[in-house]
Amino acid sequence: MDLGLRDKVAIVAASSKGMGRAVAAGLAAEGSRVTMLARSEADLEKAAGEIREQCQADILAVPADLTQGKDIQRVVQRTVERWGAVNILVASAGGPPLGDFAEQDDARWEEAFQLTLMSVVRLVREVRPHMRRAGGGAIVTLQSTSVKSPLDHMILSNSLRSGVIGLAKSLSLELARDGIRVNNVLPGAILTDRLRHHLGELAQRLGKSFEEVRSQREAQIPLRHLGAPEDVANMILFLASDRARYVTGVTVQVDGGFVRSIL
Repeated sequence: MDLGLRDKVAIVAASSKGMGRAVAAGLAAEGSRVTMLARSEADLEKAAGEIREQCQADILAVPADLTQGKDIQRVVQRTVERWGAVNILVASAGGPPLGDFAEQDDARWEEAFQLTLMSVVRLVREVRPHMRRAGGGAIVTLQSTSVKSPLDHMILSNSLRSGVIGLAKSLSLELARDGIRVNNVLPGAILTDRLRHHLGELAQRLGKSFEEVRSQREAQIPLRHLGAPEDVANMILFLASDRARYVTGVTVQVDGGFVRSIL
């Protein structure tokens, strides 16, 4: 199936590793021109170089801190200077630190707010004029199933990611007149470096092996296995593509059936 992504210009945030990297690679394989950004310049250049080689793709790598508005402005400016447009935005960011309510002071709440919510606000603010000029575009935010089923020890994520969903739904209504679609993807247990780290910490705390803890986690998932970053990337590619041209304002889980809610 041709997704209609060839020659589209995409910005993928937090794309040096994990799900963001898989999205960037998927878009590149479809023929899109991709701007990748991440805080670590070394990790970013490594990922961008690998995708360029694998996909023979046109990739722009821009080191940036998503909590800094000037960095976001620079990413969008360099993208437009290079390709003259922005058609797709995938707004992703590393999750805020784990912890319960009593462990979070004002500084941690502020850091999580800037990373999780304000990064999306600023990214959309910067790309919107270019998408309007192009006659439309697609925005996909990458969040978490915690917005439908709060997860233990993740008070910051549970609180602030839900705010992003409210923002995205409001934007889907406001930007529809410009031909800009806004949707959200909620990954479940996806086997990234971050999840491996969390499972390793849990195994150590419980005095169990990594495989034992992984098996216990998989037993909670109806499909009985963890997801791969590419599983999430495939959903995002569809929502960003012309094949989803009549889809906006939706929030889709990619979680192996973990969330039991009807809506």
